[in-house]
Amino acid sequence: MTVAKRSLGREFRWLWAAYAVSAVGTWLAFDAFPLIAVLVLDVGPAEVSALAATGLAVGAAVAVPLGPWVEFRRKRPVMIAMDLVRCAALLTVPAAYVLDLLTFPQLLLVSVVVAAADITFTAASGAYLKSLVPPGDLLVANGRFEATTWTTTMLGPPLGGAAIGLFGPVLTVLANAVSFLLSAVGIRAIGGGTDPRPARTEAPARTEASPRLRPGDLLDGWRHILTSPALRPLFLNTVLVNGLIMATAPLLMVLMVGELGFSPWQYGLAFAVPCVGGLIGSRLSRRLVARYGSHRVLLTAGALRACWSLGLAFVHPGVSGLVLVMAVELGLITCAGVFNPVSATYRLNETPPDRVARTLSAWSVTTKLTIAALTALWGLLAAATGPRPAIALAGLLLLATPLLLPRRQPTRPAPDNAPTTA
Repeated sequence: MTVAKRSLGREFRWLWAAYAVSAVGTWLAFDAFPLIAVLVLDVGPAEVSALAATGLAVGAAVAVPLGPWVEFRRKRPVMIAMDLVRCAALLTVPAAYVLDLLTFPQLLLVSVVVAAADITFTAASGAYLKSLVPPGDLLVANGRFEATTWTTTMLGPPLGGAAIGLFGPVLTVLANAVSFLLSAVGIRAIGGGTDPRPARTEAPARTEASPRLRPGDLLDGWRHILTSPALRPLFLNTVLVNGLIMATAPLLMVLMVGELGFSPWQYGLAFAVPCVGGLIGSRLSRRLVARYGSHRVLLTAGALRACWSLGLAFVHPGVSGLVLVMAVELGLITCAGVFNPVSATYRLNETPPDRVARTLSAWSVTTKLTIAALTALWGLLAAATGPRPAIALAGLLLLATPLLLPRRQPTRPAPDNAPTTA
């Protein structure tokens, strides 16, 4: 089937540009906080692990009431506010460094604020995207965001590593703060005409002028997910897959750099190069959906992305070991590049407009809490068994995750053969 080319409009281009610039900043500053903790504050491994886990967990907990709060407000001002909050929080780090006042508790607090703002921004932006883009173009839009994610993932850490080597990790934090400021400017340039005032449909007592939350609002996102036959399996699958993959990332670094003798640049190369698979997958996703249908692509790509991680347990020294890691990551990331935009579109199509922010917030909170918990658990497991058996166990568990994928067809599918943009 021929894939037609057409524009998604000026407003989407501004949103896409804002996402791209903030993604560049985020990946330039990848691992900046742990490096600052080690190189500037001279803390140990326990504090570095606490920094990673606590920022995710507490930030997710703080974000729980923000999901329903976002639901009944215009999304564009919320997105701008969250960008400015992230910018302001991050700017305190270079400011404190220059004044020789930087402390570990400050890094911890900033990581919590940024994590909570990340979740809130994601919830608002997903709801805004659904109102901005016609249903038939949601897959195209999500595919573009996915391609941008993998492009910045591929280019950001190597460039950020070079910048850290030349100027130190604090400068990359400053660059990340500026990227959020530029993102806010881009979102403001969209204009307010595309962001209608939301209204509560299930009860008339709640308006934007009356921001009090009902107790049940905090759980509405999870309630919608867990009572939906379409979303519940996808939610469980996605949360578990992401958690198991991320839980093994620190262990693989210890195995490759610590035990097997790979240099840091080789380790970075092993994960930067395969990100081209994300570009390939995101470009393929809409063509595959046009040919086979979104549900079949979701099941197939979701199953295939679970089949690769076990191979990381067999990494060995030398060039062949490096190639093995690259091949495994290329396969995993390519399948994820196909799966992620289809999954994001499926999730939006299965969620009513007045529940999108709460649903996405609940989804993000659970994902971050699961990653934090599994990372801590797998760290303990690796301490008892070594990193290789822990990586192998995660790979084996991932092989079972396709059983959780949704078997039923979506109830509100977007047209699989809608014209899309290359």
